[in-house]
This record gives sequence, C-alpha cells and structure tokens, in this order.
Amino acid sequence: MLASVFILALHSVQRNLLRSFLTILGIVIGVSAVITMVTLGNGATLAIQTQISSLGTNLLMVRPGQRGFGGGGGGGGGVPQFTEADAEAIVAQIGGVAAVAPQGTASVTVVANGRSWATSVTGSSNAWFTTGNWVLAGGRIFDPDEQRAGAAVCVIGETVRREIYGGTVGQTGLGAQLRVKQFSCDVIGILAAKGQGGMGDQDDVVVVPLHTLQRRVTGSRKVGTLLVAMQDGSDSAPLKASLRQLLRERRKLTESDDDNFNIFDTQQLADTLAGTTQVLTTLLGAVAAVSLLVGGIGIMNIMLVSVTERTREIGLRLAVGALESEVLLQFLIEAVVLSALGGMVGIIVATAASYVLSRAMGVPFAFDPEINLLSMLFSAAIGVVFGYFPARRAAQMDPIEALRHE
Repeated sequence: MLASVFILALHSVQRNLLRSFLTILGIVIGVSAVITMVTLGNGATLAIQTQISSLGTNLLMVRPGQRGFGGGGGGGGGVPQFTEADAEAIVAQIGGVAAVAPQGTASVTVVANGRSWATSVTGSSNAWFTTGNWVLAGGRIFDPDEQRAGAAVCVIGETVRREIYGGTVGQTGLGAQLRVKQFSCDVIGILAAKGQGGMGDQDDVVVVPLHTLQRRVTGSRKVGTLLVAMQDGSDSAPLKASLRQLLRERRKLTESDDDNFNIFDTQQLADTLAGTTQVLTTLLGAVAAVSLLVGGIGIMNIMLVSVTERTREIGLRLAVGALESEVLLQFLIEAVVLSALGGMVGIIVATAASYVLSRAMGVPFAFDPEINLLSMLFSAAIGVVFGYFPARRAAQMDPIEALRHE
C-alpha cells in the first residue's frame, strides 16, 4: 500500500511539473543557501588555520612593549629591546622549548640582474628556519662560521627570487649576487613558497645572519623579536608563565612594574579567529535557513490548492472504501516528495556553487557530508510539518459533500 501511495504522489507531482517546480523553489533556495554558507565558512576557517600555522608550529612571539600583535609591538618611548643573550637564556633555563630565534627586520630595496625590489630583510640564526617551519627549495642555510662572522650571505624567499631573477627555482638565483642596501651578498639558499599569511606575503623576504643585519643594515645589536618554538605536546600556559618570569628578571622589573614586553601565542590567534569564523558561519546558516520556512509555507499553500482541486477525487476514494489514514498518507507523501526533491536539487546546486565560490575566494572546498544529510532530512521534515494540515483536511472530508463539489 505504501508503494502504491508513493507512486500516486509521484504521478501527482508529474501532472503539474511547472507548479511543482515553483513549489519546491523555496526549498531549493533554502537548502542551497544553508549548505553554501556553511561550506564556505568551513573553508574560510581552514584557510585561517593554515595561514596561522604557517607562521610556525606551537610558536610564541615575544616583542618589546605592552601592545599586542599587530599593534606595533615595537615599543618605542625608551622600551628596551631584546638581545641574543635573552634567546640563549630562554633555551638554557626553560624546559619544553624546541628552538629560540632572535629576529631583527628592516625594510630595504634589493638590486640584482638589472632589477630592483622593495622587500624586508630579516636577520636571525638558523633557529629561524625551525621556528617558522621553513624548508628549502634549493641551496643551504648558514653555517656556524657565517653566523658568527656576519658573513655576506643570504637566503631569499620565492617572491624575491621571482621578481629579481625570474625563471624557475633551481635554475636562477641560487649562487648569484644580491645587493641589499649598501652591501652585496651571495644567495646560498631559496625558501620553498608558503604564500600569503597572517602578515602578508611570507615569501617576500631576504634572510641574513643576525650579525650581518646588525653590522651592515641596522647598526644596532638589539633584537626586535624573539621567536620561541615549543616542543610538541608542551603546555603553553606554564611555559609562557616561566618565560614571562625569566624576562622580567632579565629586564630587572620589580613586582610593582608592568611587563614592558608582550608574549603572543599564534595558536590562540588561530583558535580565536576560527571560533569567530564559526560563529559567523552559524549565524549566516541560520539566516539562510529562514528561506526553508518560506519554502515550507509555499508547499502548504500549494497542497491546500491541490486538495481543493481534487475534492471529487478525494470523495470518490473515500466513497469506495479508502480509509482516512490512507488519504492522509497520500497527501502527506506528496508534500514530503516535493520537499525532498527540493532538498536534492538544493544539494546539487549548493555543491556546484560552493566549489566555484571557494575557488574564486581562494579558500579550501570543505565538503561536509553531515550538513548535506542534515539539510536533506530537514527539507523532508519541512514537508511533513507543512503538509500535515492540508493532508488532514483532505482526510476529514465528507465523501457525499466531496462528490457534490463542482
């Protein structure tokens, strides 16, 4: 009996294809909007997490001043900078630290091969490559003698290599001369591309030994940032507390003095941004779900019209012995079929739209089977909820009055 009722429902939908399409349009729009918003939101969350993780795994960034990351952080106004000795003390006295890289930076224009390019030069130790999860596309990093002597050698990012030397990695740039401000250095390594990150183009960089930067570019032995990479599995909270206490002692701060430095945890930023994106995704999905209710009202309206149009058919079925439950089930299944069809079409439309939009926005295509299944079930539930009243109205008709209907 259920199979025959289902076939009758399909025939009813088929008899009025245009009306059926217009009826399910609201469901299609609602389902596709919800899935598209959630998929794009998940993709944006993954993109943010990837960009933040590209800064370094379990990374703490220690900067002078009380302002947080992105707020200048350099202090100014007499706030003391760091030194190499601070980095050495952190490695020696704090457990759970994998590597510490003292980092100084300066904006420069590099010249070579008849081209010039405005970029930033970073001075640090080989620990810088560890803390930032950098790998080489070619060449090597600094040897100990080059670091101690402040040798004129450099490792360049892919953006600098492309803008100055062109060609492909491994064929140009490596082994060439690059003029950085007032001195020339040998390009001994090329970094593998990372792309855009939380602070812009990560590949637009020239890396030199810290002593080279201090002697030939900045003229100061001070260090602007300490990059502290934690060991895998380390708890950041006690490590940050130990780091804060050590730096307060080295900077001779009393108990009444505020910190004149800030410790920034990249994982906290990733969690915060991901949480914010997830909240916005949920909000947008909820707003889009409102159109599902509109689609459900459309189904109820059309089903009521259908009941009125088929009054004589209903009366005839009741007169020859059909039970009220059978008539109720027939119209209820018709409503569910309409909404389920809308759900399936909406999933197809949403998948295609999400793929195209994710490529256009430059975020991962984060297909989520759960939200697709949930949307399908919800669209079917819409058919049950909004189809029940018209189906109940049809089932409770008086057969005699129904047969008299013109």
